Amino acid sequence: MFKEQIGKQSNKVKNVVERGAVKRFAKAIGDLHPIYFDEETGRKSRYQTNIAPPTFPMTFDYGDIAGLNLPNEGLIHGEQTFHYERPLRVGEEIFCYSRVKNYFEKKGNFGEMGFLILESFGEDTEGGLIFSSTSTVVISEAVRKVLVK
Repeated sequence: MFKEQIGKQSNKVKNVVERGAVKRFAKAIGDLHPIYFDEETGRKSRYQTNIAPPTFPMTFDYGDIAGLNLPNEGLIHGEQTFHYERPLRVGEEIFCYSRVKNYFEKKGNFGEMGFLILESFGEDTEGGLIFSSTSTVVISEAVRKVLVK
C-alpha cells in the first residue's frame, strides 16, 4: 500500500523552541522540573539556558511527504523512540523533516494491518543533527479499506 513511499522525505521546516510552548508542554506531561521554564535554573545549569522535555519534538512541524496521504482519523500510534546528540535549547531554531523508512503488512486478529515506519530529524541552523526519532504508525484493516477506495 505504501511501499512506493519508502525513501521519500519532506522538505525541511523551521520550528522554534518557544519558551511558552515548552512551559505548556512540561505542564501537560506533568514534568515541572525548573530546567524547562525557570530562567535562573536554566542559566545555572550545564546548558546555560532552559531546555525542552525529551518528547517536545512531537509538537514540531516536519512538513509533508509528497504522495503520503494518511487520514486524519483511525490511525494507531505505535512505538516511538528519540535519540539526542544534545538537548533542545529554549529559543533556538530547529529545521525538521521526516522520511519514510519502511512499510510492511501483517495479518492479525482484526485483519490485515499496515505498519508505516517514519524517521524524523531535527537539525540546527548549521545542519548539525540535534535529534532523530523513529515512529510506527499502525494502519488498521478498517482504515486500509477506506484508503483503497
